This record gives sequence, C-alpha cells and structure tokens, in this order.
Amino acid sequence: MQENILQEYEKVKDKLSEEEFLEEMERMKSSNEDVDFIDDFSAAQLVVQNHLGVDTTIFDNKEKESSSDMSDELKQRFDKVKDQISEEEFFERIEKFRQQEIENPFMTDTSLADMVVGELITEEPEMVSEKPEFAVDTIDKLEANSRDVTISGRVISISNPRSFKTRKGQNGQVQNVELKDNTGEIRAVFWTQNIRLLKEVKEGDIIQIKNVDIKEGYSGLEANLRPRSVLVHLDEDPSKYPAYEEEITKIADIEPETKVNIIARIIRIPTIRSYEKNGKEGKVASLELQDDSGQISYTLWNKNVELIDDLNLEDGDTVKILQAQARERPNRDGENEISLTHWDGRIIKGDYDVPEIQQEFLPIGDLSEQRDVSIIGVVSRLQDIRVFTRKTDNTEGKLRNFDVRDSTGEIRVTVWGDDTNIAINKGDFIKVIGGDVRYDQYTQSQYSMNTNFNTQITVNPENLSIEKLDELDGIRNELHPVSIGQIQFDYDEDGVEIDIIGRILSLEDPREFQRDDSTVGIVRSALFADESGKVRLSFWNEKAEGDYAVGEAYRIENARTRLGMYSVDLNIGGGSRIIRLSEEQASAMFIPELATLEKAIYDYKKIEDLDEDEEDTVIIGRVIELNEIRNFDRDNGDTGSVRNIEIADDTGSIRVVLWDKDANMDLEMGQPLKLQNPRLSLDMDNRLQATVSGGTTVLEPSEKELEDLPSQDELMESIFVAKSIESLTEDDTNVHITATIKEVFPDKILLKRCPNCRESVEESEDEYICDNCGHTFDEPKYTLMIPTRVEDDTGEISVTFFGNLAEELIDMSQEEVVSIIEDEALGVEDKIQDLVNMTIEIIANVSFNEYSEEYRLNPKKLLKKYY
Repeated sequence: MQENILQEYEKVKDKLSEEEFLEEMERMKSSNEDVDFIDDFSAAQLVVQNHLGVDTTIFDNKEKESSSDMSDELKQRFDKVKDQISEEEFFERIEKFRQQEIENPFMTDTSLADMVVGELITEEPEMVSEKPEFAVDTIDKLEANSRDVTISGRVISISNPRSFKTRKGQNGQVQNVELKDNTGEIRAVFWTQNIRLLKEVKEGDIIQIKNVDIKEGYSGLEANLRPRSVLVHLDEDPSKYPAYEEEITKIADIEPETKVNIIARIIRIPTIRSYEKNGKEGKVASLELQDDSGQISYTLWNKNVELIDDLNLEDGDTVKILQAQARERPNRDGENEISLTHWDGRIIKGDYDVPEIQQEFLPIGDLSEQRDVSIIGVVSRLQDIRVFTRKTDNTEGKLRNFDVRDSTGEIRVTVWGDDTNIAINKGDFIKVIGGDVRYDQYTQSQYSMNTNFNTQITVNPENLSIEKLDELDGIRNELHPVSIGQIQFDYDEDGVEIDIIGRILSLEDPREFQRDDSTVGIVRSALFADESGKVRLSFWNEKAEGDYAVGEAYRIENARTRLGMYSVDLNIGGGSRIIRLSEEQASAMFIPELATLEKAIYDYKKIEDLDEDEEDTVIIGRVIELNEIRNFDRDNGDTGSVRNIEIADDTGSIRVVLWDKDANMDLEMGQPLKLQNPRLSLDMDNRLQATVSGGTTVLEPSEKELEDLPSQDELMESIFVAKSIESLTEDDTNVHITATIKEVFPDKILLKRCPNCRESVEESEDEYICDNCGHTFDEPKYTLMIPTRVEDDTGEISVTFFGNLAEELIDMSQEEVVSIIEDEALGVEDKIQDLVNMTIEIIANVSFNEYSEEYRLNPKKLLKKYY
C-alpha cells in the first residue's frame, strides 16, 4: 500500500481487514465512474468517510468539538477566522457548505473549512520562492498518463467557468487555465472543487500546482487537478518563465489566425440560436462589439453562450475579452471578414474607457429599402408561429410575423427559427436592432422588415427616454379590445380587424365544405359574449380544429368583420390569434363568469311561458321521456342521427329534438338539462317543441339552478295527471289514461314509407315511386301500427300505437310481423284480435282529428296491460 493510503487505512483498521479495505476502494472507484479524475487516495478517503461517518456531521448536537479535538488542518483554518466567529459557528458554517456540496463526494473537511475562510477573509496569495523542494520538470518534459505531478508556469489565460452535468445528472463546473514556461505551454483543468483555488489568480501570475494528472486533451497534454490538488504562487524568475504583457489590440488592427485581447462596447446581442451537426444539437450567439476603431462580431458556441446570462451581458455594456481567436471568413455578401471566436479566453464585464455609442433608431414612417436598420415601437399586431417545409432540402422551418408601430408609421417584421420562440404579446414595446427592410406590395406600408442571424430583438427594453415611453404608451392605449356590444353599431364594413375578449356561450361541431378548386375546408361556428352582448364567430380551417370549450374565456386578436343580413359576424382565420385565458386573467380583465353572462344575455323561462320563434332563452328541466336514436342517410352520403326526448319543470313539459352529437349523448331518465338558446317552433300537431340547433348548447345546470327544479318523482306525479276520457281537452299532454280496448283494426297494420323522406307510399307489386320526393325504390321502410278504440266508464276514444309501443302491445317485433305477412302465414291477425277486452294504462297527448271531428289519443308510454 502507498504511504498516504496506508495512513487512511490506519483510521479504520479496527473495522476492516486490509483486503476488505482495498475491495471497498475498488467499489468506490467503479460507483463514481462518471467522475474521471477519481484516484486511489480519494477512493480510500471515501471508504473512511463511510465507516466513520465524517461526512454526516462535524459535531454531535449535545457536545461540540473543542479546539483540542480538531485536526491540525482544521485548527490552522479556524485560527485564521477565530477573531470573527466562534468555534461553534465555524463548524456550523462547515456543515452548511457540506449540505450545499452534498452531491460532490470529494469535498473533505479541510476543503469545506477553506470555503468558510474564503467567505470571511481575502487572503493574500502565498508567494513561494524557488527553493529546491519546489523544483519541477519543465512543461516540455511532461508525459501523458503521469500521476501525482507538480507543474508550474505563467498564467497566460483563464477561461470563464462552464457548467456541466455528469452522467448521473449531478451539476458541476470546469475552468481552464493556460500555463506557459520557456519550454512550452499546457492547459490546467480545474473542476468544481478546485475552482475556489483561482479566487486570487489572474493573468500574468506565476503559479505552481501540486498533485495533478497529465492526460491527452483536445489540443495536446492537459493537467487535470485532483480533489486534493494544491495551488501556490511563485516568485517570478525571468529565466524560466516568459514575460506577460496584456496587450490590448484595437479592433481595426486585428489580424486573422491570432489570439487577441480587446476592450470594447457591446452594441448588439442577437438571440441564442440552435443548430444540429452530426446528430447533435448545439447553440451559438454572435455579439457585435465596437471600439473607437471599428466593429467586429464575437461568437460564443454551445456552453459558452451561457456567459450572456451568467455575466448579465446587455447591449451598451463594456467588456474586456482576453485570448479571443481571430478568424477570417466570407460574410453574407461573399466578402472576407475578420471575426472573433470565444474558446478558452475570458470575458470580464467592467467599466472600461470605451466611447459611448448612440444607437440610431429610425422612424418607421421614414423606412425604405436598406440593410442593418434599427427601430423601436409597439407590437400592434401579432400572428401565430407558422411551420413550413423548405423546398431546397425538405427540412422544417418556422416563421412569425408581427407589426411594429411608432408615431410615424407601422411595418411588418418577420422573425425566423429560434426567434419565433421569443415571448411577444400585442402591446409590448419592442426594440429591433439590425433588420433588413425590403419592398413588400402585400403590406399597407409597402415595406416589411426581415430579421437575420445577427438581429437583436429586445422585448420591453429598459432605459427608454421619458419622451419615448410617453409616445409608446399612447400607441399601446389604442390597442385595447373592442366591447362586443360595439360591433353591431360601430363596424359597418367587411374586413375590419378587431380584438375581443369574452367567453364562448355555444359551440357547434366543425363542418367540412368544398371550395371552388375542389379542396376541402373546415368551418366551425360559435357564440361569443361579454357583458355588453354576443356575436357569432366563424372559425376557419386550422382555427376550426382548435380545442375550445363552452364557458372558457378567450382573447381573440385580428378577427375580421363580416356583414350578414341582420348582424355583423366575425371571421377567425389564419391571421387571427386565439388565446385561452385563465380564470385569474379573466377576472383581471373584468370578464364576467358564464352564469353572469347568461343572465345578462338570455331570459330564463319556465316551460309554460315559452312562445314560438322566441330567441335567447334558457330552459332547465328533467328528462321524463327518452325515445330511441334514429339514424338516417343525408344527400351527401353522411349518416345523421336524431332523437326526441321530453323534459319537464314544475310548470309543464316540452319535446326536445336532438341532432347528431347531441342525439348521441348519454342521457338518463330524471337527468337535469339546461338548454341555452334552443329554437322554438310548432310541430305537426301544433304543439311547441324545442330543437337543439347549431346555436344551442346543452349544459349541466349548476347546483343553484337546480334548487327550484322538482325531483323526478315529483315531476312524474305532477305532469302525468290521471284523467277520464270524458274530461279530456285538446290541449292535454301527458295525461294518464286507464281504459279497455273495445275494438282493433287489423286490416292495415304495416305502414309503408319512403326510405328517403319517410312519407307514406301506396302499395305496389313492382318498384315504388314516392309522390312526395320522387324517390324510386324496391323495398319500402315499414312502420308497425295498431289502430284501436278504447273506453272507460265516461266514454271512448281512438288510439293508434306505432313502432315500439305497437311491438310492446302485441309482444312481437316489427321484423316478425313483416316476415309472417310476407310469407302469408297466419297468426298476426289473431294476435291483434286478442287485444280486445285488454285493460291498458298509457301516457298520451290529446289531438283533434279534423277528418272525424273528434279527439284522439297519441300514446307516448305503455305503463300496464292486463285482462
């Protein structure tokens, strides 16, 4: 065993054998394989920590360590700060740093103590003279894979720290230092726990680093520091180390393929952009710099782009940049241009002597075709991101358009790629530096601005002048949404763009239509409201496929007016934006809740108070009758659905006709429903019915709305009133009749109907021709019907049972009846004759038969039958 490892083993030899100690060391090294600089000594330390528990607490909660119990190394650190903090606080701070570095397995007590000292005092660098014990090999004699090496050299450059994640997801940092002696140079790599050693190191210092490993790097040998590496300053020896001069180069004097130091002002910070190379994604940003001699771009790649945020860089800042790499490349005009690239140099933000640069912002109304133009204005119009396929290589691209307005004019700005992800809202102040203006016949101003790789876009920039803020505030105040009540009175022409906020009251299903060029489009209608009124919306194509919900609040931008015959509607097309608002946002915008809007816009009515053709009503009732869903074929080949139900409240009942998706809703007897804006009309029996049409929404009533609605049993008792035949009147509905079948009429029990319009057709031995619609067909649709006459003690009346009720009455299906009749078999007539003298209980409506000039019953339910 090496001597230092043996010393660690001595600490736990009463717990482990030497063999067990070495085995655990190997396990420690393999379990931390994501850290490529772990060595045997570090692994030995981890084994000791695991068995002695030194990585959990420095002291016991009951009895704190005294200075006599401290190790010499800890006591040496505490002595440096004992005038500022107590021993107890010293250990508390060590414990605090331990928790912060809990993911770093290499932090020792001494390292943590150094962090405490560094927090409290700034130590002067230790200067060590060139004594024999500090002698090291020169850089040219270093060999790869050497371990426990001591190196020294002049600090030529120090990089900014870069963050990284290990394969196990732990956060770390790395910082590089270029060292040079008279024989060569080498990069020293400082990891997370070593970076603190650079606190008092600057370019030009001569330093020595003990206990490093020499490895092959990207551009030659590298010296990787270990957790226990030590850094000391050396007295300068001109014979061994080259002189260091921090020469600052003017931008105009930069030569290609050199490393330079510059001091300049940042005049532009474009958006960080992503790119893909060899299947990997990277990031890049090119800053524009300027000194009193000229301008140059400075490109940061991948992890280095984080320096923009880490250093809080903004346009207008002055910086010193050390060891920037100068290169010569063609620019977008094909001319060779020198630019700078950041690699292992350093950016230092400070207050340097660089001339102030006044960025010129042009009035938008004065723009013409020119390049590298800067503007400030208000986002007056904004479109959603558009995805497109490039024709050159079939790759996917993104663009976004928005309009910018100042007091002199307005211009369309197009951003591309990563810039489309910039968070922009209508009404934001925006600064665009470095856009290209071109002629554009499709915009109102005849010009548009195109951004590029080097354009800087700043949303809501700071440090605007009072005059500019007043100008932009005035423009922003003109961009407020229009109240919906204004639309019908103030917008009397097609194509006017407006913004609105409100809630969706009703929402139809998307409908397909065929354009003149045979392509298929999609449209979807909705009613939208605020406290001032409602308006019909038409969502087109991709906007029709959005995920919208009744009752949700939205902000709709760039809606276009469309003049209808009696109202102004709004089209929501490709240039419109639909923004769903949270309830917090809706409240801040004073958008009432759905229930409040309904009460302002609709009349809540009881069923007995409804009138034909009445609009803007709300009906609340319980389902008291559910008929079967009927499917049918439309002329365009689609299949439709229709279903009749009946709902009731404490004043009466009404039939409701449901279509398509509403017809297929899962409904149950007694279920409460709220019909918002149904179409009210008279049916063939001259009774009022409600149709759920495109402008109607079927909702679940709120608990408050259900307070006055009787229960299912209470409704059944009040609605289905028992009556005698003598007491019936023409307006009676849902009467409960108990009577005996006096007579049946079995001669014509199958009604033949046209399969197209469902009107009755005459018997035919060949093909059928419908007199109503002209449809020709071979096989009619059948409807089973059983005409009867019933009586009670007060009188008699005609009753005809159709469909399901007829099947229930004779206990035979319509298919069975059709089959028996077609086969000319016996049985059906006898079955019908057997109904005579049967007592039945039915729920029915009363109608007047003008032909016979008497009342008749239209049965709705067969409750009982018996002899």
